[in-house]
Amino acid sequence: MKRAIPVVVLSIAGLVPVWLYQPSSGTSTVQATTPAPSTSSSSSSSGPSGTNVVTTTTIDTEKGPVQLQVTFAGTKITAVKMLKQPDHPQTTAAVPKLVAETLQAQSADIDTVSGATITSEAYKKSLQAAIDDNAKTASASPSTSASEASSQTVDGSALSTEKGPVQVQVTFAGTKITAVKMLQQPNHPQTTAAVPVLVAETLKAQSADIDTVSGATITSEAYKESLQAAIDARG
Repeated sequence: MKRAIPVVVLSIAGLVPVWLYQPSSGTSTVQATTPAPSTSSSSSSSGPSGTNVVTTTTIDTEKGPVQLQVTFAGTKITAVKMLKQPDHPQTTAAVPKLVAETLQAQSADIDTVSGATITSEAYKKSLQAAIDDNAKTASASPSTSASEASSQTVDGSALSTEKGPVQVQVTFAGTKITAVKMLQQPNHPQTTAAVPVLVAETLKAQSADIDTVSGATITSEAYKESLQAAIDARG
């Protein structure tokens, strides 16, 4: 909070106290003061088609701040965006995995990513706070869960590649892609690392027009083809 700065102006009538107020530069983010505080969501706003977007408070960790923006359709988690995260290669690699696990589990009960334990724990606490906030909003507005009734799950085509079979299962809420699950994928480390990235990109782009993951080109191309087939087959 900015303090008023007293400025004394000398005039003919005498000394007149004048107070100068500096305007606020904008809404500041609430910062946690301990490495692992209990969290609560800082804001919640309604979006189109009954969606609810929850922005959590920032958690300061010894690696850096963590803050999430979580989008819900009713009680379903449809997207997770990192607003703040530690500037560290292990965090950068961990975030797509955490997001993909969240969309699959539909809860904060997900595994900690090896090598990014501190960020993972802060992510899960922040995510749980968002889920709790959304539950309160949903109970106050039961009609927001109507979008869940219109969800549809479509299996994409199964493709055989030289690396192994690839097939995706896509969940839609209306025309929005809310989840992607791999029904079949090559048993290869590069594929395992690529899938969370492909899923995260799909949810962001809302289409099959996404980049190929370096080192997993064959799987990426098959993934995009199966994904497009599911999009085309959506009723």
